[in-house]
Amino acid sequence: MLSGKVIVVGVTGGIAAYKAATLCSRLVQRGADVHVIMTESAKQFITELTLQTLTKNPVYSDTFDERDPAVVSHIHLADMADLVLVAPATANVIAKMAHGLADDMLTTTLLATTAPVMISPAMNVHMYTHPAVMANMETLVSRGVQMIEPGDGLLACGYVGKGRMEEPETIVEVVEQFFRDRETSLQADQDAVGALNAASSDILKGKKVVVTAGGTMERIDPVRYITNDSSGKMGFAIAKAAQALGADVHLIAGHTDEPPPQGISAEQVESAEEMYQAVLRVFDDSDIVIKSAAVADYRPAQVATSKIKKRGDTMTLELVKTTDILESLGQRKSSQYLIGFAAETDSLEQHAKDKLKRKNCDLIVANDVTAAGAGFGTDTNQVHIYDAEGLVLELPLMSKEEVARRLLLLAAERISGRSV
Repeated sequence: MLSGKVIVVGVTGGIAAYKAATLCSRLVQRGADVHVIMTESAKQFITELTLQTLTKNPVYSDTFDERDPAVVSHIHLADMADLVLVAPATANVIAKMAHGLADDMLTTTLLATTAPVMISPAMNVHMYTHPAVMANMETLVSRGVQMIEPGDGLLACGYVGKGRMEEPETIVEVVEQFFRDRETSLQADQDAVGALNAASSDILKGKKVVVTAGGTMERIDPVRYITNDSSGKMGFAIAKAAQALGADVHLIAGHTDEPPPQGISAEQVESAEEMYQAVLRVFDDSDIVIKSAAVADYRPAQVATSKIKKRGDTMTLELVKTTDILESLGQRKSSQYLIGFAAETDSLEQHAKDKLKRKNCDLIVANDVTAAGAGFGTDTNQVHIYDAEGLVLELPLMSKEEVARRLLLLAAERISGRSV
């Protein structure tokens, strides 16, 4: 089960560090490629040479000991890991993990990795049950860290109680079960996607879908304008996915990084007013309207007919509100299914629900543009989809093409009244 799996084992400074030798040996015997990171305190209990000999890999302990100039070691380890396992995990490292501290090789790697993380706590029973330690562990569990509960028994300090690091053989069984469950889940997902693709290839056949994409440009003068960072990638992905699902698609694109995809009916506009007029022309005859464009909220009150020359140290630019396209469509809609987007930097759920209600949308797709991989210009997105009742669908970080497909399948289900 562990053949070919890269497991980064973090060893911290507790007496249970001696168990790391057996743990690493058992993982290697099961076929894992094991890389060890030790804290300075851990080296008081077990040597680097022991773990290096057992794993056949260098042992890391110093963040600044860069042995390969082609990579940054803690980033390289974070990226290559299929699992990061901290055993033993002391109260100190658990606190650092909970609070996002990164002051040594292990904690910097933990912050950098996107791999699953497991910890096997080991400490005195009173330390383990201290409210601060319990709160830190609860924080980690809420973030998806898997806890391997310590056992009861005689502790090295002389106390009897909970806090004894789980035995290496049991930890290996937990790790194997984790990968076994993961493989089963991935296979189930692949089977479900295959069945879904087969069943949904023409689910929007006969439907007219209007998609807006990109950002608008509000002219200041012939050479300057106000715009935003929208690339148009999300809107383009939606248009392509809608066509693939059988829809008759019309794309209205503002300022984008690339031209609209070929083979899709598309028109290019510049300003918010031009986009508003373009949408109005096709709105009444549409079934689904998806407003993924980032439309300017304000435009210059006056547009200069020639380039504004530099004068003085400051310049005042008066802005006036643009037409709120989504709100106007929400007031105008009859049978159309209206989907809006909310790009937020804070209070995601609150702002999304408020926007959905104010603009009379059927769905709002909200994303935190400050999150890694979910902002403007990326090929991926991570979204929360809301309706009037609240959160409908939460999608993890995935390609914008897959986000688009999931969104359209949800919309198709809603307008047809059948499950897909």
